[in-house]
Amino acid sequence: MLRFEHRLLSNHRCNLGCMRRLVGWVGARHPANRQYLKTSLHGTIHATNKMGRERQVISIGDIYDKDINFLFGSGASFGLLPTLQLQMRTGVDDARYSLEELATKFEQEDGDRRRLVPLFMHYYSSCIRPAERLTLQAAVGNAAGAETIKNYRAFLTTALEMASRRKALDRRCNLFTTNYDGCFPLVADELIKEGRTDFVLNDGARGFSKRILQARNFGSYLCQAGVLGRYQSSIPQVNLIHLHGSVYWSKAGSAIQVSYDTEDRTNLLDAETAELLQPFSAALNNPDAELAQLPDTGIDNEVLAAFWAKYERMPIVNPTKWKFHETVYEEHYYQMLRLLSYELEKQNAVLITFGFSFADEHILNLVLRSLSNPGLQVFICCYNTSERTAMEDKFKGHRNVKCLALDGENMDFTAFNERVLVWPEAVAAKPASALPPPAAAAVPPEHDDLEDLVQ
Repeated sequence: MLRFEHRLLSNHRCNLGCMRRLVGWVGARHPANRQYLKTSLHGTIHATNKMGRERQVISIGDIYDKDINFLFGSGASFGLLPTLQLQMRTGVDDARYSLEELATKFEQEDGDRRRLVPLFMHYYSSCIRPAERLTLQAAVGNAAGAETIKNYRAFLTTALEMASRRKALDRRCNLFTTNYDGCFPLVADELIKEGRTDFVLNDGARGFSKRILQARNFGSYLCQAGVLGRYQSSIPQVNLIHLHGSVYWSKAGSAIQVSYDTEDRTNLLDAETAELLQPFSAALNNPDAELAQLPDTGIDNEVLAAFWAKYERMPIVNPTKWKFHETVYEEHYYQMLRLLSYELEKQNAVLITFGFSFADEHILNLVLRSLSNPGLQVFICCYNTSERTAMEDKFKGHRNVKCLALDGENMDFTAFNERVLVWPEAVAAKPASALPPPAAAAVPPEHDDLEDLVQ
């Protein structure tokens, strides 16, 4: 009878109150076996806690040999560069406007663009211009920036370790990003300079004095061969695919030129305009402000029109309609969406998203269509449990989607690297010789509520 009741207790899927009642009932009927019951229950508690942790983990050992695709959004650069989230209240509960929401609202309401253009002036001065001027030396000048760069470095090391463990002629993974900044190429360049890691960061550009971006270049990779040609092995490679453009792009006739020298980029805002913009930006970042308190900038209409004409020629997606103004950038955008679609149609494809809100409806609909592929597995890493709830609603009904969040805390870049995208101990014990071993994953503490059951 005790054996039956123990099996019932171990297999029962119920809440903590129900488990407490079961413990009391079984313990009262078999007082002589109380210690046996407590020992067995400890095993059940450990298994339950382990299952809880596993739900928040992407085990690299299970996916590294599949076709890996990452999709990174602005949340990855948080702490170094602002996201599209504003602090201004919407007037509904404690909700805050995002830049996309406010820009769409202004587009629909403001025919003269007295508020729309200053909003993008704010976006340019706070996000785009700092990304143009970004250097590693400046980034690590404060604690938040240094932590962000450290996390980019940790992630790239993990991604390269994953690629290096694949079969000899297929050591690649794809990194799609909607960020305009240069965090990935800057950190990759630093890793290459250190000389400990042999890899390729393929940004899709080819050339010497002028490097031209072409979609077909993402299908290329480098191989090493023996002197006598007796073996071949591909160098670990990460394809870096900027879906929303890059501050390093510029138009070169009918092509896109890529240059990481941005010293000659002209600031679209002069000092006088930037000063007039400050009260407007302060209101957007004021957690107590509402839309009615947003001041007029006092900037001349001619200045607004001149800025807007230059802004529309920039190689970045407009966050209101998620499209480029220039045709050459628009064509490349849809080519890259087709590449993402193609990669997600592969038999053993994996997509891991981080810091990405799926606000771009083109990308959202593309991923939703790709979920008809039974061989695709999608992991959506959510900042908190409320975001997980929202993502589960977007992807409801799809069994090959897992929305991950850390209960009781936020999943920032550090938590993603150390606790979510992790190596099994058996794999981590055998690091590839060309790369430093991946960092050990932090193990969350056991749940006190469950431990109370055996007191």
